[in-house]
Formats: sequence, C-alpha cells, structure tokens
Amino acid sequence: MKPRTKGILIALLHVGLAASLGGKLLYDRASQPRGWAQAAPYDPSLPIRGRYVSLQLAVEPRGVSDAKTGSGWQSPQQVVLRVQNGRLVAELGRQDRRFDASAPHLRFIQRQNEKIAVLDRPVPFFIPEHVTDPSRRAPGEELWVEVTIPKKGPPRPIRLGVSKNKGPIIPLDLS
Repeated sequence: MKPRTKGILIALLHVGLAASLGGKLLYDRASQPRGWAQAAPYDPSLPIRGRYVSLQLAVEPRGVSDAKTGSGWQSPQQVVLRVQNGRLVAELGRQDRRFDASAPHLRFIQRQNEKIAVLDRPVPFFIPEHVTDPSRRAPGEELWVEVTIPKKGPPRPIRLGVSKNKGPIIPLDLS
C-alpha cells in the first residue's frame, strides 16, 4: 500500500472517531434527562486555561444528611442525579454498593450564611472568545446551567441561563 493511501486511511479513521464521539454526545443530549442547576463560578488551578468557566453545581438534596455543626469533616456522599420539575436533584445512592469514584458525590458548603449542597466536581462550560465572562453577574442575578445527565459520569453542561430576583430562568445567548 502506498504511503499516500495509508495517510488517507488514517485520516478517515480519525474523522470517524471524532464523528462517533460527537454523535454519541448529540444522542445523549436528545435521549437523556436534562434539567437546570444553580451554578457558582469556581476558579480552577489548572496550568492550561482556555476560554471556559468552571461551574460548581448546586443541587437539591433528597435523603442526604448534612454533618452536624461541630462534628468535623464529612466525606462527600455518593448520590444519584435525577431531574424533577426541570431541576437537578441529588438522591442518596444505594449504600450496599462499593465506592465508585466516577459516580457523582455531594458535599455541603457554606455560602453567604446559607448551607447548600454541591456536587464535588465542577463542570467546565466552554465559551467563545468574543463573549464576556458570563459568570460575573449583577447583584440579584443567579447563574444557572442546563445539564444532561448521562448514565455514567458527571453532568454535561448544555447552556447557561440567568434568573433575576428568583424569577424564571432566561437562557443566555452566547453565540
């Protein structure tokens, strides 16, 4: 086989692999549940920075207990993510299963004198380079992110939205 033919075959193989991944993500977006979660910007300390916002997802905990005040550190709890009424909800995972590092985990943090439940791993949301940072919001505005819940792995962000004074979520146009 000629080197040119080998090169074309390898290029076609690479295009096929990339297209299959893109197709899987589009299929998941169309077939898996999706919902909104309140988001808080989170500044990652990564050596490689692109045009993205790292978001920590706040979820409504169901059946998950918080550590009592003064009881010390509490490890993140394994949860199952669901969508109810268009919002992301975390339910306590089955405790008889072994620890799964790839499963979502929940922990409680203190933010503005309020305890909230957040997923332990932030999710990146990539933004075009001409768009201003959407995570910087005016007072009274809350940043929300719509996510797809795949069968395995962390939630996948689809789009960002803003809620003003606890009103409806209005998707942002980032194009």
